[in-house]
Amino acid sequence: MGGSQAAVPRYSQIVDELRQRIEAGELSPGDRVPSTREITKQWGVAMATATKVLTELRREGLVRVVPGVGTVVESRPSRPVRATRPTAAAASRPGGPSSDASPAAPSDASAGTSSGAASGTSADASLPTASAQASLTTGRIVAAAVTIADAEGLAAVSMRRVAADLGMAPMSLYRHVADKDDLLTRMMDTVIANDPLPADPPAGWRPAIELAARQLWSVFRRHPWLGPAVSVTRPQTITSAMAYSEWMLDTLHSHGLDLQSAFTAHLMLLNYARGIAFNLEAEQEAEAHSGLDSEEWMDAQGPALLTVLTPGRFPALSRLATTGYDLDLDALFEFGLQRLLDGLAPLLSEGSGD
Repeated sequence: MGGSQAAVPRYSQIVDELRQRIEAGELSPGDRVPSTREITKQWGVAMATATKVLTELRREGLVRVVPGVGTVVESRPSRPVRATRPTAAAASRPGGPSSDASPAAPSDASAGTSSGAASGTSADASLPTASAQASLTTGRIVAAAVTIADAEGLAAVSMRRVAADLGMAPMSLYRHVADKDDLLTRMMDTVIANDPLPADPPAGWRPAIELAARQLWSVFRRHPWLGPAVSVTRPQTITSAMAYSEWMLDTLHSHGLDLQSAFTAHLMLLNYARGIAFNLEAEQEAEAHSGLDSEEWMDAQGPALLTVLTPGRFPALSRLATTGYDLDLDALFEFGLQRLLDGLAPLLSEGSGD
C-alpha cells in the first residue's frame, strides 16, 4: 500500500513529472517552469499544492527564481535530484517540505541531514557559505517576500519559501525578522515607502486629498496582496503609512474638521480604497483556478443570468444585462472617490475645494 500511486502526494507526482522533463532536456537551463498559477490550471490543483511543487524543485536545486522573470531551470543542479525524492510518509508528516518552520522547529536541520545522507554528501555541502550568510540582509529578505506575494499572492509567502528563493536555510531569516507577522509588516512598509508623498502638498484640501488617495490606490494596484493585508481594526505599525495619515489629518484639520472627525474621514477614505483593492488578489486567484479572466467568466455566466432575468422581475437589470456593463476598477475607484469628497465638502471651510 505504501508504494501505491494513491499514497504519493499530488504535489510529489507533479514534481516527478517536471523533474523528468528537466532531465530529458524538454526544459533546458534558463527555461521558465510553470508558475504556481499555471500549475493550478494545468494539473487542476490548489494554489497551496502548486507552491509545494516549486518549493520542492528549488530544494532539490533544479530551479531558481529570477526577479522579473519567474522560476527557471537551474544551470547546474546543486546535488543529484533523484536521491532527494521524498517518500509519501515524509511528505505528509508535520515539518515536511510544505510546512513553515518556527525558530525553534528542528525540521529544517533534520531535513537537511536526511537529504545530505540520501545524496551521498554531507549535510554541510548543501548549506549556504559563510559569505552568503553574511550577504543576507533584511532588505533582501523583504524584497524576496514582496516578489513572491506580487506574483503568487500572500498565501504563497512563508519563511521557508522565502529562504528557498534566497538559497538560505530558513533559520537564517530569523536573525533579521522575528516571524512571519514581522516580515509582513516590513513588506507593507517597504511597498508604501516606495511611493512617498511630495514634500509640498497642492493648494486646496480637495487636490491634496485626491493626490494622496490616488497614490495609495496605485500602490494597492501594483501589490494586490496589500489591501487584504492592511488592517483597519488592528492597525499594524507601518511607518510609511503614517505619512499618509499625517497628510490626511493635517489637510482636513487645517480646513475646519476637528481631529476626531478628520481621522474618521481618513479611515473612511482608506477603507474605501482598501475595499476595492480586495477584488484585485481575489480576481488573480479566481483566474488562476478557473483559467478564465473576468470578462470570459462573465460571458460564460451570461446565458444562465439571462434565464433568471427573463421573467421580468428585474427589468432594470435585464436592460443592463443586454446592453452590457464594462467593469473598470480604476473608474469605479475614481467615481466613488469624487462622491465621498462631495460629501465631505460641506464640512470643510473651502466648500467647493478649489
